Amino acid sequence: MSNAEQDSRTWQVVMNDELQYSIWLADQPIPSGWQIAGPQGSRDECLSLIKEVWTDMRPASVR
Repeated sequence: MSNAEQDSRTWQVVMNDELQYSIWLADQPIPSGWQIAGPQGSRDECLSLIKEVWTDMRPASVR
């Protein structure tokens, strides 16, 4: 897959029970243990949002 094809895909911001964030392709089922936690958009848009909101990367269980 070329970079242009990768850049045209739509991503989804997701979060797990430990309040850890990730991105997931929007057209794929969300994995067990994860939930939608933000908007869909480009990979860069989703990663930018995560950078803003995920300020403490420790799992919730150790905070």
